[in-house]
Amino acid sequence: MQPQPQSVAVQSLRSWRGALPLALALIFLNGLLSFTSWWPTIAVQPDSRIAPEFVGLVLVLCIWMARSGRVPGRGLTVLAAIYGLLILGRYVDVVAPTLFGRPISLYWDVPQLPRFIWVTATGSPPWAVVLVSVAIAVGTWSVIWGLRYVIRILGEALLPWSRSKRLWAVLTPFILLCAANYAGVVATWPYVSKPVMPTYWRELKLVWDSRSPERIAQLLPARTVVDTALEQPPGRALAALGRRDLMLMFLESFGAVLYDDPQVAARVGPSREQLAEAISASGRQVVSAYYRSPTIGGASDLAHLSLLSGIDLSDPRRHDLLITTERPTLLSVFRQAGYETFGVYPSVFWDWVERGYYGFDVYLDGPSLGYEGPPFGYWKIPDQYAMARLLQAYPATPAARPRMTIFATMATHFPFVPTPPYQPDWARVLTKSPFDEAAVAQASAQKVNWQDMRPDYLSTVNYAHTWLTGFFSLPEARDTVYLLVGDHQPTTNVAGEGARWDVPVYLVARDSQLLERFRRLGFRDGMHPDAKPLGGLHDLTATLLSALSDSPVSKH
Repeated sequence: MQPQPQSVAVQSLRSWRGALPLALALIFLNGLLSFTSWWPTIAVQPDSRIAPEFVGLVLVLCIWMARSGRVPGRGLTVLAAIYGLLILGRYVDVVAPTLFGRPISLYWDVPQLPRFIWVTATGSPPWAVVLVSVAIAVGTWSVIWGLRYVIRILGEALLPWSRSKRLWAVLTPFILLCAANYAGVVATWPYVSKPVMPTYWRELKLVWDSRSPERIAQLLPARTVVDTALEQPPGRALAALGRRDLMLMFLESFGAVLYDDPQVAARVGPSREQLAEAISASGRQVVSAYYRSPTIGGASDLAHLSLLSGIDLSDPRRHDLLITTERPTLLSVFRQAGYETFGVYPSVFWDWVERGYYGFDVYLDGPSLGYEGPPFGYWKIPDQYAMARLLQAYPATPAARPRMTIFATMATHFPFVPTPPYQPDWARVLTKSPFDEAAVAQASAQKVNWQDMRPDYLSTVNYAHTWLTGFFSLPEARDTVYLLVGDHQPTTNVAGEGARWDVPVYLVARDSQLLERFRRLGFRDGMHPDAKPLGGLHDLTATLLSALSDSPVSKH
């Protein structure tokens, strides 16, 4: 009797030529969706766990092969494109929380990418922009077609098994395991990597909620302390300020790490003490406190508008909904009191349409500042120049209206370098040659160290302390109160994993009675805040309005 021919599946199993491509394709495609971050870098490292979406891909291929015997070319391309998006989502999902200390929001953060890319491109030669654009296009095409090739290999290797009960007997436990992981069963976490699809689902739900008036009403409070301040008779809300100017300065990436980490404190402590001494020598005093930022590592607008609106914007949806309304801000309170409002944003080189919500009387962005010196990094304009230009273009003469100014610093913004040099001659910083050639060359030679960004960050913080020291040493045209607010902690590859979201806030003034009002509300003397935060930045709004009003304040 002739022996029965073996099944195609058994022959495939016993053929190394057939089994090896299947094994390699399985390992490769699963590895692309199962990796972890290599802290504190932007690199990743392999993870041996099973990726749920990879199991989903195998399931789709098995069904497709069982029904038609092949995956059509267009179907392969679609699968490759979807898988590429999943890989990108996985990378962002594991690297962003490590780098920034928070998840990336596709709804909030991704729209900022074109601006970041545009700012970067405008400072590069045209050939470099074209070369990078071509490289991105070729890279995207290569990834999709590379994935397409590997998925086709996997599909062809699965073809002999697609109708085999043994395959489904092997595949079913993996499907159930991944389903349990999606359902939140903690026992599956050591074996199944974090799924990617829920991230996209949450973002789609966010977009859906933003289109719902009912959800908008739930997300934004009916009233704020700003509304209450505007209901007071004109002048009472800011009576304690005495018609003095107020400058609200947001210190980019100034966070509690500047105090909490002994190594960081040792590096920036001396320059901070020099700043404190300059403030004291100018006849001013400084009091400080911690407040909790609604963000970490980026998305500074959330911090800025939390303070200006008195609304907790830790949920980015609230920010995006808020700027579509006509809700009042601190700027409204100052305008009602007869103040002229200024917005100084040196890093903005695009048409920032959202500024319409703020309603500045005078708005100064990068181009309008007219900087002709050498550019430094992504943000080009040194903070020292931006301040010097503001003082030159809009001198605070005795006859000018009182003003409330928002000044957003940028030198300490990620990726931190190159650090601009400091120019002791504030008149020279306004010229076409603001710095010595050697200082410019030294700064321009600095390159981003993606593996260890902390030294670069500390260098920029020392620069910020230095130029602020020089600023507070300048003669002042008229008495001004300064509120210096850290907007958020730096990225967590600098601040450390699990860093708290608290930021220092400094009130600088000559008026001892006004300073005492802030002390009664929880601030302490000097530039070393008490460790316990006084609330979120949206609570600082109430603190500020209480301290500046004509109402008595009680001891905190």
